[in-house]
Amino acid sequence: MDDLPLGKTHIMAAIYTTGGKFCDGYILGVIGIALTLLGPQMELNALWYGLIGSSALIGLFLGSFLFGWLTDRIGRKPIYVTTIALFVLLSIPQFFVTSPEQLFILRLLMGFAISAEYATGGTLLSELLPKKQRGTILACLNAMWTVGFVFSVIVSYTLLSFGGEEVWRWMLVSSAIPALILLILRLGSFESPRWLVSKGRIEEAKIVIDKFFGEQVRIDDLQVEENQKTEIKELFSKNYRTRTAFAGLFWGLHVLPYFGMMTFAPVVFASLNLEDEFLSTLISNIFQLFGAVVGVLIMDKIPRRMFVIYSFVILAISIGMLVIIPNPASFVVVGCFAVYVFVASGSGNLQTVYPSELFPTHIRSTGVGFATMISRLGAAVGTFLLPISLDTLGINLTMLILTGILLLGVVISIMWAPETRNKTLVEASNIMTR
Repeated sequence: MDDLPLGKTHIMAAIYTTGGKFCDGYILGVIGIALTLLGPQMELNALWYGLIGSSALIGLFLGSFLFGWLTDRIGRKPIYVTTIALFVLLSIPQFFVTSPEQLFILRLLMGFAISAEYATGGTLLSELLPKKQRGTILACLNAMWTVGFVFSVIVSYTLLSFGGEEVWRWMLVSSAIPALILLILRLGSFESPRWLVSKGRIEEAKIVIDKFFGEQVRIDDLQVEENQKTEIKELFSKNYRTRTAFAGLFWGLHVLPYFGMMTFAPVVFASLNLEDEFLSTLISNIFQLFGAVVGVLIMDKIPRRMFVIYSFVILAISIGMLVIIPNPASFVVVGCFAVYVFVASGSGNLQTVYPSELFPTHIRSTGVGFATMISRLGAAVGTFLLPISLDTLGINLTMLILTGILLLGVVISIMWAPETRNKTLVEASNIMTR
């Protein structure tokens, strides 16, 4: 399985899984511009802006660990299909909300559904891919998330041109369309052979492999993980607690500033005295998309450890410049943000690569789910507190705090980041972290 040439089955699995990330990014991205329109209509204060902006992230935090554990217990396929059906069912009622409480609850439930996709999609795909292309294709998950996020911004701006006070409703409900298309595609998915082997279901694994990968493919190497029980406590055992901490902390520290600034980019740019904050937001999103593509191209060409350390360094510098330079000119502000989103988007691809490589099959999804939970806690905190921090502490002190968070990411990565590039999943999960 690890040494197979890239084939049709791998490509189709990658398309179906990256489609889920597209939907994730779209759902999380569309709320930003919609909030600027619905906020005045519903007379939202800073607290409600933060709650609604972070509601899906809170749902992600609440559901990630649960769905990670459930995926390791009952299999990848059931969750893989169900989560997309929930995307469709929960997107539509957003059109009819009449209060911030209703929208908050719906977005919270959508985040709960997204958490299942985070815990399952990357796990399933990592277990199907050859080791030579694993990093690059897994990086496409985050890149496609970025595409979905940016596409939601483009769709929102397009809908803005039609005008009308209720256009934000069409923005929110539009996420049902890509989700429905993906649901139809995923109905033909199959279970992970690695997971089947880990549960001792060897014959079922052979049937799947013969049908989708070819009768010449052997699974002897997979059977080293046969008949393993899924126990949450193993994540915190001596063998895995360091990598469990690293997976959650590097991801959480990376997204805490990112989600807050990208969700409320127009508000941040307005605080920095930019005249056209919407245009600046669009420019930032273009650099974000550009960074995601570059991140995919270099993922398997440079060491994972070097990638994560130096990306945190550059991110801290780009945000710190806004604190050091007094009253920065517009081009400086946009330039710093462009560098930030470019590097954050490119290095963000590690979020879908690293966690899946750090744990063995029987606890892989549980580990990814735990890391996702910690990351969404960081994202939710950043999104919830950013408008409040801007309102109470001001832009300079807020940027200084975000810089400190990114520098902490540098320290954590230097201490604990392992090197997993070009290794089989079994080899990668057995590496002793520093």
